[in-house]
Amino acid sequence: MPTTSFRQQIPRLRLAIQLSFLTFTLWMGWQFYLFYQWTRDLAPYTPRPAAVEGFLPIGALVSLKRLVLTGYFDQAHPAGLTIFLAALTLGLLARKGFCGWICPVGTVSNLVEQLSTRLKILVTLPGWLNLPLLSLKYLLLAFFGYLIIWNMPLEAIKGFMASPYYLSADGRMLLFFLEPGPLTLTITLAIILISLIVRNFWCRFLCPYGALLGLLAYIGPVAIKRDEGLCSQCQQCSRICPADIPVHGKVAIRNPECLGCLECTAICPEQECPQVTACNKPMAMWMLPLAIIVIYGSIYLWAQLTGHWQGNLSDGALKMIYQKFLHAP
Repeated sequence: MPTTSFRQQIPRLRLAIQLSFLTFTLWMGWQFYLFYQWTRDLAPYTPRPAAVEGFLPIGALVSLKRLVLTGYFDQAHPAGLTIFLAALTLGLLARKGFCGWICPVGTVSNLVEQLSTRLKILVTLPGWLNLPLLSLKYLLLAFFGYLIIWNMPLEAIKGFMASPYYLSADGRMLLFFLEPGPLTLTITLAIILISLIVRNFWCRFLCPYGALLGLLAYIGPVAIKRDEGLCSQCQQCSRICPADIPVHGKVAIRNPECLGCLECTAICPEQECPQVTACNKPMAMWMLPLAIIVIYGSIYLWAQLTGHWQGNLSDGALKMIYQKFLHAP
């Protein structure tokens, strides 16, 4: 496929991949809801989808520390740790590929941005406000890092991972969405409303997961580089960037906010300006999305083949735990 043709198809390709993962996430959520209803004896049996553990990032961080310290791979929620490891690997090797191509929250944020663009209600934040807001997710990351990585001893980790609270964490996560309190509803509504006028508000300013992946991407081998000799200073790359990075004013874009979405390369009227590089050497543009899918898919297959996807608790055992700790009056 000619390079120019592929460049023009990048936004559609990215959206297709994002929507595929979003559709799977919605299906998985529905299956988990049916499983949850079965644990309440309100519906026929539906197997619990292990992928739902991807929504337990704090638990995954705890289990990652235990894995590093002891070599023990979490057996209660192994899929959560697997997905976390896959996202970290992508962050290191393919920029924030998880955020830009896979994350369902990022997909929804992208769709909201497109809607707001058509309605012409997006606002550009001034620089003096943008920088403090960007620091929020790094402060949240530092907070969780201090509590878990720095301050949580191994014995406390083992106790937490064996507790009914952790074993039923996926059910508690579902209840967070099904039965939100007034404060949760207020914060959620506020984030949604702000996201309608501020581009990718959650992803850019509040997601500690994205902050961690951005730090890994910053030291990773992949970058976007702009050829100053080819650049016409049309600034279309900067306007299209979902992270509001001033691409037109940089030579190498290694910014932790860069999603690796390739939108800037697709809209540029000059071929190979900007372009994707790995270890400072140009690479074919199609290799980045291919690498993201291959890496993510390979880690999933590894987990399936080695027993690091399905937990050691049967659905029947989880039903008993739910009934005792979640459904009890």
